[in-house]
Amino acid sequence: MDLAQFAASYWWLVFPFSGLIAGGVQGLREWDDRRRRDRLEMARIKYGQVSPSERPAALGAVTDDDVRRIIAEHDGVEQRWRSYELDVAKLIDYPMMTDMREALTVDFHRAKRHADGLRPAAPKELKDPDRYVAYRTAVTDLAVAFDVLEGEARRRRTTTFTDTEREALRRAKQLLALAEDRAATHAERQSAYRRAMRELEGLVVVPEEATDAMERRIAGALGGSPAAPEDERPERGADGSPGRA
Repeated sequence: MDLAQFAASYWWLVFPFSGLIAGGVQGLREWDDRRRRDRLEMARIKYGQVSPSERPAALGAVTDDDVRRIIAEHDGVEQRWRSYELDVAKLIDYPMMTDMREALTVDFHRAKRHADGLRPAAPKELKDPDRYVAYRTAVTDLAVAFDVLEGEARRRRTTTFTDTEREALRRAKQLLALAEDRAATHAERQSAYRRAMRELEGLVVVPEEATDAMERRIAGALGGSPAAPEDERPERGADGSPGRA
């Protein structure tokens, strides 16, 4: 019996097999969600949770040291994040840090938005126990989300990319090194920068802050030389930066 005859005789097998395939895909999604929740929970255990004795009603007076400590923790996470946000070469090594298709990346940015929104305009505002505990919880969640995202990004690196894509990332990193090379000419640095950004299009989400910082460094090192003409600069996506589709 050839393939056409088999398909004609046993076409009905598509139904049970399609059910098995759909069930398998759903099972993988559920497993990935559980793995992400477990990773976040383990990180929260590492940082500790607010115990009943630390809730607003039992907290008592919030000291200046308490306020300084939690603001410093928030600043520390922000500095760690900006070390990626402003460094294109680092993002090439750890592209997951800005890939919003990844659930852990979304978790971090959601936690960051929440903690940033609760940050007081003046430290004295945190002397109120309710505000202090709400802010401290948000900062703890932010630190947890960042630790989990960074750990997964460093574990994964570029393993999800094809050989061709990894080669493009390698070229982009070499071009960025040339763009940062003070010994190179103005034309060489500008050309290398533009070519690097083209190599990264569709592969790595590069925040606008990172491209702006690099352009300022190049212009500053060249004594204020003008940036590339607008029609020669890499196109930006809807969010203002070249990124992976």
